[in-house]
This record gives sequence, structure tokens and C-alpha cells, in this order.
Amino acid sequence: MNAVDKLIAATLRSAKTIAVVGASDKTHRASHGVMRFLQSCGYRCIPVNPKLAGQKLLGETVYPDLASIGQPVDMVDVFRKSDHVGPVIDEAIAIGAKAVWMQLGVVNAEAAERGCAAGLTVIMDRCPAIEIPRLGLNKSQTGSGS
Repeated sequence: MNAVDKLIAATLRSAKTIAVVGASDKTHRASHGVMRFLQSCGYRCIPVNPKLAGQKLLGETVYPDLASIGQPVDMVDVFRKSDHVGPVIDEAIAIGAKAVWMQLGVVNAEAAERGCAAGLTVIMDRCPAIEIPRLGLNKSQTGSGS
């Protein structure tokens, strides 16, 4: 396993609660499918979407922003355009998240540098729903594991 794979695996193993920024109630959207997949792996996923705030999505209350969650978040999974990631990184830093994961096609080097400088693990242009099976991680090694 190379260094990047080790970082990805360690991030996925240590996270228990994941905020999904840009979560959608539309079942055909990637954010919906990935959130459902992560829940099936044992992660607690908290949806964040100001347009859906207060509603339920896959059994969880939707929050308008990260600060409104009011409980510890290990990882922030970002389903936003690359040029909208900066404020999400800033919010993740402010709430004390440990990692920010930018989905496939989401790359913002400036925001990533700011996150890394603040102590966040930052992963870009990857999808946990692809990485978990690719790395052979199972439920005992992901959100429901020890």
C-alpha cells in the first residue's frame, strides 16, 4: 500500500461521524448514493444543505451549515463545486473536524493548503464509496469498527 492509500485508509478507519456537505434528497445524485453507502458501512452521516435544513434525509436531520451541527464531526465530505470549497474548509477548521474529503472532480489546492496548515487531513478528487472497496476495508475497519 502506497503512502496515499495509507492516508486514505487511516482517515476512513478513524472517522465515525461524517458531515456530508451538499447532501441531496434526489436519489439520482452522487451525494445521496454516497451518503447511503457510508451509512451502510457504519458511519453516522449528517447531511448539510441550507435548502433542506430541518428536513430528514436518510433518517438524519439536515443542517444548514457545519456550525449548526453542534456535535463532533470527524470528517467533512464535500459535494460542492471546487470554487465553493474554501468556506467549507474554514467551517471544518472552526468546528474542529479532523479531515475534509473533496469528492471526485473537486480540487481546490488553495483551500487544501489552508486546511493542511490548520491540521486537517485533506483528500481531494476521490470518492470514499470507491476507496473503501478498492482498499478492501470492511465494516470492522470503517465507521462501525473500533
